[in-house]
Order: sequence, then structure tokens, then C-alpha cells
Amino acid sequence: MRTTLTLDDDVAAALGRARRACDASLKDVVNDALRRGLSDLTIRPKQREPFQTQTIALGRLRLASIDNISESLAVAEGEAFK
Repeated sequence: MRTTLTLDDDVAAALGRARRACDASLKDVVNDALRRGLSDLTIRPKQREPFQTQTIALGRLRLASIDNISESLAVAEGEAFK
């Protein structure tokens, strides 16, 4: 089948490098790249197992609420924060 493609400059440069590295024709390099890319597009990605983090005990809560800024600073930095 014959068709006309308009390639972006970076794609054309990559095809040129691949053609020189493989010492193959442009037609062969383009067909190989399209076959590989199309097969990658049709393969379903593997299902990943859900990621779970381990929980650890951090101790008791030192503040009842952080709404009182003065109390929070007093606990965090001591009474000398003023």
C-alpha cells in the first residue's frame, strides 16, 4: 500500500538515525517502528496490586486541637516561644 505521511522534524530525525544504525531502508525502518508501536498500543497493561503502606503507632496526641495557636506553640517550642 502506498500512502503519504507528514512527519514531525524530531520523528524524521529519529528515523534517519535508526536507518543509519540498522543500515536499512526508510521503508523497512518505518514499517518496523509502526509494527512495534501498534503492538504496544493493543496490549492491555498489567493490573497492578494496590499499594499499601504500613501503619505505625506514633503515641498519644499531645494537643486536643490546633485551633489555639498559643497552646500549640507552647507545646511545640516550650513556654519561651514568646
